[in-house]
Amino acid sequence: MTVSDAELLVEVTGPVATVVIHNPARRNAMTTGMWRRLPELLDGLEADPAVRALVLTGAGGTFCAGADLGDLDELLDAGDASIAVAAEERLAAFAKPTVAAVRGACVGGGCQLAVACDLRVATVDARFGVPPARLGLVYPAPTTRRLAGLVGPAAAKHLLFTAELIDAERALRVGLVDEVLPVDLLAARVDELTAAMVARSQLSVAAAKEIVDGRADDDRIAWWHGQVRASGEAREGVAAFHERRPARFGWTPPAPR
Repeated sequence: MTVSDAELLVEVTGPVATVVIHNPARRNAMTTGMWRRLPELLDGLEADPAVRALVLTGAGGTFCAGADLGDLDELLDAGDASIAVAAEERLAAFAKPTVAAVRGACVGGGCQLAVACDLRVATVDARFGVPPARLGLVYPAPTTRRLAGLVGPAAAKHLLFTAELIDAERALRVGLVDEVLPVDLLAARVDELTAAMVARSQLSVAAAKEIVDGRADDDRIAWWHGQVRASGEAREGVAAFHERRPARFGWTPPAPR
């Protein structure tokens, strides 16, 4: 792969895909090209049956310092229909578990992407911020609602009203991140989390993600229960429990019609 100055890099190791935000000259800021590339990239990884989990991280010691302000006019003109919001929504809708592995700055568009992941694991040197009020911008409505749903209205208002950076420990207290670790333990913990996810029943994981995210209506929930009955996943899980062995789950999503 030829690495440009600003690019999204992908590495697949076994069942885990890692997407790396790479724009070192601008602290991994997302350019318009990178925002446009992300949904297409996610489409391919979601369609790959070998991929069971996704990690999003930044190159070097920074997650993402936000959207590249050199592309501001295009983002302003589009409002909530911007390519940044489209990329965020595609990430949030990714059918497999997603983990943001955060070091250093996670600001603006970087925070937008991290919040769109299912889990966020950060190092002690991570810093989080939502800066639109400092720039005279309106944070996109879907992004604002997702942030408030994660941390609650009061913490979301603090981030939005003040544009202050908060450290990893405060981010943990308000629910913005799930774990805070020393820098040298981040990679191992992310590997441990994703290994657990990919070893579980993918039927259970996929159903849980849809239901938690509010994307499963009554008919869809009934469909999921039908998948349990038809797949044999529960019988295998119970048998493995009684036999004290790892379960050999085999369910895979049906091919789209």
